[in-house]
Amino acid sequence: MLSRRNVLLASVAAGMAMTRGEAHARAAQPSTPVNFDVPAHACDCHTHIHGDPKKFPFFAGRVYTPEPASPEEMATLHKALHIERVVIVTPSVYGTDNSATLFGIKARGNTARGVAVIDDKTSESDLDKMQQEGFRGIRLNLATGGINDPNVARARFGAAVERMKTRGWHVQLYTTLAVISGIKDLVAAAPVPVVFDHFGGAQAALGLEQPGFSDLVALVRSGKAHVKISGAYRASKLAPDYQDVVPFAQALIAANADRIVWGTDWPHPDSSQVPGRKATDIAPLYQIDDGRLFNQLPVWAPDAAIRKKILVDNPARLYGF
Repeated sequence: MLSRRNVLLASVAAGMAMTRGEAHARAAQPSTPVNFDVPAHACDCHTHIHGDPKKFPFFAGRVYTPEPASPEEMATLHKALHIERVVIVTPSVYGTDNSATLFGIKARGNTARGVAVIDDKTSESDLDKMQQEGFRGIRLNLATGGINDPNVARARFGAAVERMKTRGWHVQLYTTLAVISGIKDLVAAAPVPVVFDHFGGAQAALGLEQPGFSDLVALVRSGKAHVKISGAYRASKLAPDYQDVVPFAQALIAANADRIVWGTDWPHPDSSQVPGRKATDIAPLYQIDDGRLFNQLPVWAPDAAIRKKILVDNPARLYGF
C-alpha cells in the first residue's frame, strides 16, 4: 500500500512535470476485480518496462516513443491480478539495449525472467551474463518495424536459431500470419522452442479461415510452436471484451494447451503509425483494463486445469521458473 508520504511525493513530481510540460498519463491499472481463482505461481508472460529516458535512453532508430512505465507500477498491476511471476520483454524502442528490461527483472528478483533483443555485436559472453541475470530467450520484433517479407524473416529467424540452439533459449517473434506461413518449415525444424506473440498476428475480424491461421494452429498442434494469447486488443477492435477473439483463443488452446501462455502486454504501448506523429513524439499508452481482460481467460479456457497449464506449468517450463 502506498504511504501518505509516497502519495505526496508522487503528487509533487507530477506537478513539477506539468510545470515543465512533460506530464504523462500513468500506465493502465485494472479497474475490474479478477472474478476467478488464479492459481499459485501464475505468470504474466508479456510485459515491458519503459524506464526514465535519462537513465534508459531510447534507440535513435525507433518508430515510436512510449510513455514511462515503472517496475513499481507493474508490481501494483500484478498484485491486483494475483499474479506472482512475470516475463519482461525488451521493446523495439530500445534497440538491442536490454538495460530497462534488466532493471525490471532486478526489481522483481527470482519471480521475473527476461526476453532480450540482440544483434551480431552481442557476444556469447554477453549471453552468458544475460543467462545469469534471468534472460531466457530473444525476440525478433518484425511487425513493429514493418518487416513483412518472408525471405527477410527466414534469414533473421535462421540466424536467431543458430545462436540459440546450444543455449536452450527460445526464439520469440512478433510478426504476421503471412510471415508465419512463410517460415513454417523452419519453425517445424527448429531445435529450440519458438514463441509467437499476440495470437500470431491474427486479426479477429477476418475470421478463423484467414490465410495463415491454420498454419499457426498446425505448428501449435505439433508442439513446434508456442503462442501467447496476449494483447487481444491488437487482434480485435471490439472493446472491452473482444468477443471476436474468443474462437481464436479456443482454437489455439484446443490444438495444444501445453503450448499456450498468457500475457497482458502491459503497459500497452501504441506503436501504430499516426499521421503527423513523429517517432520522437510521445505516443500515449493504451488504457486497457487488464482485470476485465484477464477475466476473459475463463471464457477462453473454462477448465481450471487448462488455465493452470497456461498460467503456471507452461511458463515454468518455457522460462525456467
